[in-house]
Amino acid sequence: MRDIGVDGFAFDLNIRAYAICILIGIIAAGILTNYRLTRRGAEPGVVLDIIIWAVPLGIVGARVFHVLTHPDDYFFDGANPWAVLFVWEGGIAIFGSLIGGAIGAWIGCRFSGIRFWTFADAVAPALLLAQALGRLGNWFNHELFGQPTDLPWGLEIESTNPAYPAGLPEGTLFHPTFLYEIIWNLVGFALILIIERKMRLQWGKVLGLYLVWYGLGRSVFESIRIDPSEVFFGLRSNVWAAILAVILGIVIIVVQNRRHPGLEPSPYVAGREWVKPGTGVESNDTYSDIDEPGNEAASPTEELATSEKGAKS
Repeated sequence: MRDIGVDGFAFDLNIRAYAICILIGIIAAGILTNYRLTRRGAEPGVVLDIIIWAVPLGIVGARVFHVLTHPDDYFFDGANPWAVLFVWEGGIAIFGSLIGGAIGAWIGCRFSGIRFWTFADAVAPALLLAQALGRLGNWFNHELFGQPTDLPWGLEIESTNPAYPAGLPEGTLFHPTFLYEIIWNLVGFALILIIERKMRLQWGKVLGLYLVWYGLGRSVFESIRIDPSEVFFGLRSNVWAAILAVILGIVIIVVQNRRHPGLEPSPYVAGREWVKPGTGVESNDTYSDIDEPGNEAASPTEELATSEKGAKS
């Protein structure tokens, strides 16, 4: 925190490491998603038309989910009703951001003409990268740690920490659950890219794989994490959310595999295709993996141009 003066006025500027980590994650995810969409034939920069909706609604969803799963922190006698809006005081939930972000992405896709499932597949591995970067902020804040442990990589938390369990002696080590999730997310990031390429997953199946991978990891990490969230039928709300993510991911993969066993013809909704400047033809009529051997000389544009030339001769 630092004091800044402007024309005789002074105010405090709080720059929080956690916010910086989240911002870096969002930027990294945006760049990677843009690259993946562009390789599919989408207009460069079209991702901005989508994330301008997804990011704000993702933040709103993250806050709403946190407040609803931690009601004792916000709804009690004498509580400030406006505190539910004080995001800078901490309290956002990734599962809420996924719900809000998905709604925002759907709206953005409707406006931009990008098929929602195409964007979902493009952003899925980028989400794991963003979440890994965002989790670094938990280390700076010394928060979201796990139960006590004797393992050599245990994290030492100051006893003045609000989340420090009562009765434990100073110097107790705790599971760095945020570190476990960082590693899990990075491994999943690489694994999903490999599986996607080997199996050529499309039509939302990459998103389904992401939900399964992330949900499995969170269900384990949440079970050893110290968290005052609500408990239902013996499990914390975040554990239930992780289980639901796994189920939803499996459903998406199964349903979309039956409905769309082939490849997507274009990243755009029919009739909304982007026309690449200078070509006069749509740049994405037929999907072609540019890294697949033999496809370099047979791009969609070249195939269309060749067919037109033959028709005129």
